Amino acid sequence: QVQLVESGGGLVEAGGSLRLSCAASGNFLYNYVMGWFRQASGKEREFVAWITWIGNPNYGDSVKGRFTISRDNAKKTVYLQMNNLLPEDTAVYYCAARRSGGSVDYWGQGTQVTVSS
Repeated sequence: QVQLVESGGGLVEAGGSLRLSCAASGNFLYNYVMGWFRQASGKEREFVAWITWIGNPNYGDSVKGRFTISRDNAKKTVYLQMNNLLPEDTAVYYCAARRSGGSVDYWGQGTQVTVSS
């Protein structure tokens, strides 16, 4: 079993920045793909970003150019640097992990990000 624990959410004004962290523990495999999804109130869960174990990123269209995903394999931690935040970025952000080519195996509990206008 793998546990994912997010941190770093909060309230920020539009145009501001936040950095989310997700620490993995348990039977975590170093080559898991790690990433982030988000879910706004009343909407479906939306893909934000993935990063492979060698550091290749992939982003959802709505965050390209504003968000940066990175990881520290030694710490089993993935980060999401969010810049130029918009009110529409308000959502619960979930950390996720999966095997290469597979669907999500593990989810974190989520962390709230609120962007005020």
